[in-house]
Formats: sequence, C-alpha cells, structure tokens
Amino acid sequence: MAYRNILVEREDKIAIVTINRPQVMNALSAETLGELEQVVGELESAADVRAVIFTGAGDKAFVAGADLHEFPPTNAEEGRAAVERVQNLFFRIERMGKPVIMAINGFAVGGGCELAMAGDIRIASERAQLGQPEIDLGILPGWGGTQRLPRLVGKGMAKYLIFSGERLSAQEAQRIGLVDFVVPPDELMAEAKALARKLAEKPRITMALAKKAIEEGLEVDLERGCVIEAAYFGLTCATQDRIEGVNAFLEKRRPHFVDR
Repeated sequence: MAYRNILVEREDKIAIVTINRPQVMNALSAETLGELEQVVGELESAADVRAVIFTGAGDKAFVAGADLHEFPPTNAEEGRAAVERVQNLFFRIERMGKPVIMAINGFAVGGGCELAMAGDIRIASERAQLGQPEIDLGILPGWGGTQRLPRLVGKGMAKYLIFSGERLSAQEAQRIGLVDFVVPPDELMAEAKALARKLAEKPRITMALAKKAIEEGLEVDLERGCVIEAAYFGLTCATQDRIEGVNAFLEKRRPHFVDR
C-alpha cells in the first residue's frame, strides 16, 4: 500500500518504516499517525516480517515531535483524547511480537523521543539529539514520555530532562541508558539492518515470549516477574524450535527454526 508520509520497504525478513516528511523534520501530523496505525497493523500480522526498523527521512531528524500546526488541542477533554490515541499506537509498537529497532538519525525530541522509547533497541547516529522539550510549550510529554523515560534512565534523571527540556547528545543519551548504541552517521542504517537480520533468524515464538516476559515483568516485583518468566519458559519448552535448538547445539550445527 502507498502512503503519503511514510515509506515501507522490505528486505529479506525485515521491514523498514521511514517517516517521510523531511521538510518539517518528520513531525508527526494526524495524517502521518493514521498511516502509522495502518502500517503497524500490517506488520503485526505479517508472518514474513520478523524484525522492524523505524527511522526518519533525511539526515536532520528521526522525528522532531508532533506537528505543532495541528497541536495542541484547546481543552482538557480534547487533549486527553488526542494523546490516548497516540499512546495506544505506541503500545502496539512496543508490544509487537517481533523485535523493533529504532534507527535515530537526527533530532528525536518530544514525540520523536517517545516513539524511540517504544522500540526494543535504539541505535543512534553520532549526530542525533534526544529530549523532551514539551515544558517550554506549557505542556508535559503525553505520548508515554513521563512513563517510559523514568523506566529507562531512572526517576531523577527523567525528572531533570522533563523539567528542564534539555536535549542530550547521542553519547550522553547512551551514557544514561536512553540509547543502546551510537554509530557514525553513514553506518547507522547498515548497523540497524545487520542487527535486524540477526534477530530475524531467531525462533519467532521464543522471541515474542521473551519480549512479553521482559515487558510484563518490568511492571511487577521481582518475585512475580519470575512467575511470568517461568510460565513463558514452559511455553517455549513445548515448541519444535526448542527441540531443534538443542539438537543443533549438540550436533554442532546451525539450527533451522520452523516457528512451531
């Protein structure tokens, strides 16, 4: 399907989703968000896509937040409804049953930082900058920023970044745990694709269950988290891929997973 604001490419077992509005730093308009909802729906159910990369067009921005020509709403009820729609979209990205890599090629601020945090792994260009500057617009992060940021960097640092609106370099973002890897700009997509291809070769069912165990376990205490882990571990033991993985290890060969 063709989109006005998004490019979707498929290479082998991976999909690359590019926010394609470089003239406005890839800001997320209502139309763009609607297209993202359609894309995510397609990729959620695409059995031939085993890993997904999100990035932005051009070399200046990953996503420079919401499109301020359309934002913010003028009353509390409209504001709440507007952010809940995007929160639900980002939850779908976060809970997609396949690894999601965010390739951050420039500014990832406001809603762009929040989109990046909904991914599983964040790889940033050395020129990238990240932050939550909403305070200077008289609003707070509403697309999950007040919740995901402290889970990634800790409560104190998250409060500092949200209260101050300060932007971080890619290197500083990596130091505090907001970004996982930093690479030269001309290597960003190659690194993201290499990682996506590597993860795409892993057993799909086990990958999805491992992701669920991590995400669900973070919302409870350690003991209950281990109960979740044990339940999902049990499910992996009942798969053909578990048998294949063990046999391949013992026979010193590469496994051939069949997703069953």
